[in-house]
Order: sequence, then C-alpha cells, then structure tokens
Amino acid sequence: KKMAIREFIVVGRKEPSEAEPNPPLYRMQVFARNEVIARSRFWYVLHAARKMKKTTGEILSVNEVVEKNPNTVKNFGMWLRYNSRSGIHNMYKEFRDTTLCGAVEQMYADMNGRHRARASSVHIIKTAVVKAEDTRRPNLKQMHNSKIKFPLTHIQPRASHKRYRAKFVTSRPTTFAG
Repeated sequence: KKMAIREFIVVGRKEPSEAEPNPPLYRMQVFARNEVIARSRFWYVLHAARKMKKTTGEILSVNEVVEKNPNTVKNFGMWLRYNSRSGIHNMYKEFRDTTLCGAVEQMYADMNGRHRARASSVHIIKTAVVKAEDTRRPNLKQMHNSKIKFPLTHIQPRASHKRYRAKFVTSRPTTFAG
C-alpha cells in the first residue's frame, strides 16, 4: 500500500545577496507523501510563479500539519486546476472526511477515476472547511439530514459463547434483516 498523503507548510525565499539583503518569504501549503516530495513541489510551483530555482533559493522550514480534531466528520471544499488531454481546467469539488488529508486522497482518487487526471497534473489552489448550509453538491447535501439511517441488511448471528458454536448445523443461517 502507498504512503498516506500528508500536509506540509513549506517556507522559503531567494538567497540573500548584496542587492537584496532581505528577500520576501514565500509560504505554501503542500500535500505530499513525505517531506522530500513537499520540498520538490514547493520549488516546482515557485519556479513557475516567481522564477526562482532551488539553486538560487533556500527553504527555511518544512512543518507537517496535523488535524486538530480527527474524530468529527467535516465537509471540505477544494478549488483545483488540472491538465487534461484537451487543456487546463479549473474545478471546485466537495468531500466529507474526518481529516483534510483524507479528503485530498479522496479528491485524487476521484480525479483519477472521473477525469483520468493523475496526481502530478492536479494542482490544489485552495482548501476550506465548508459549513453544512453552504455545501453545493447533492451527494454531500444528502448526508446533512438529522434523521438519516444506515440499515444493517446483512447480519450474521453469532453464538453468545464459544461452547455454543457449532461447526456443522442442519439449517442455513438467515442473514437478511429486512
């Protein structure tokens, strides 16, 4: 199994010189499998945006961000752009998950399945926690019903104790609880 996606905050700048002793700092939120890939993505974006390279700049810090409360389900909105076979497209997507990293993994899987867009061609512009009333997508809105039920349709009866368990029985079990 692949490593899970993690969230990093990378801070870097151009190396100080005589002409520019105090260059501006650039802070970026990066989703990557490890710190090395996070640094690489930072330079990839900064090279395109500010014409800086790894050789002319320096990374001041790379910090991993962990979810404050991974026990509650949240709605995440993601603004992204991706390269397809026909061009560059902007997109907004919504996902439900307990962590932002989990939602990003869902997004990568969704983009791969629906649009054949690999993770390398998807650029996350912005992420946000979206309130229930502000969600746009119907597949998320259906989860905001307070009376939602998930019925158990396949229940396998188990013996209350090991001594009552039988290896062979004369009748098939009834697993449908309709």
